[in-house]
Amino acid sequence: MLYDLHVHSTASDGLFTPRQIIDMALKIGLAGLALTDHDTVDGLESAIDYIREKEYEIDFIPGIEINTEVGRSEVHILGYFIDYRNTMLNERLKEIKRARSERAIKMIDKLRKMGLIISLAQVKKLTRGDLIGRPHIARALMEKAYVFSEKEAFEKYIGQGKPAYVPRYRFLPEEAIDLVKNAGGIPVLAHPGLISDQDLISGVIDMGIEGIEIYYPEHDQMQIKKYIELARKNHLVITGGSDFHGTDEGSGRSRLGITGITQDLMRKLLDKKSEIKQKK
Repeated sequence: MLYDLHVHSTASDGLFTPRQIIDMALKIGLAGLALTDHDTVDGLESAIDYIREKEYEIDFIPGIEINTEVGRSEVHILGYFIDYRNTMLNERLKEIKRARSERAIKMIDKLRKMGLIISLAQVKKLTRGDLIGRPHIARALMEKAYVFSEKEAFEKYIGQGKPAYVPRYRFLPEEAIDLVKNAGGIPVLAHPGLISDQDLISGVIDMGIEGIEIYYPEHDQMQIKKYIELARKNHLVITGGSDFHGTDEGSGRSRLGITGITQDLMRKLLDKKSEIKQKK
């Protein structure tokens, strides 16, 4: 009984629609999944309506992944069981969407000046939604055969510190945590092993995080052991997921359900949900 609690759809930078993802999850036998698109909740209603329409038996957790930064380190905050209609959350997400578009325009301009001729219209065609992310720019570069993979695009051009990189909008983890809590959700630190400055983790815990994503394709056994101890010490729920986007980059993240949590850990997450609800 596996629950994949980190999945992306076409609502952000994934290749499959929310409905396609539900079908895929059922096909491989997942007990449940969380749709956690970057900085948007646009795919949640489609998934929920589809499950209801088809009368599918699968546990669905409405979620989000909010991208934040501290200094030069990216810190991503997952939110589970959020009220995706929450006014404060949606107003802030609209601002982030505008900032993402402005950032994309600046990055495309930098690439064009380097002789890599792609356009905003081309990038928008690849989004399938209305949220632009760096993976969409990477795919535009692939279309023009400037690179052979998204990974290459990041490593050569649009990754942090690379020539076409533009810093993201100013958004701090504490605000993301507050937004998730205001929307009735459980804020969880995503893939801590990918945070370049590991000293930041204790600070994020102090900000009021409720859980930590431990089971993740790019975490090794030493990291898993370390983060389990950290979770126990700080009374944090343990989560996990594949970070599935549908792309094939030769990593575990290209497979839905490759990583997740067991039913026992899911019960603890549900207990945390009940605890939060009782406090309100």
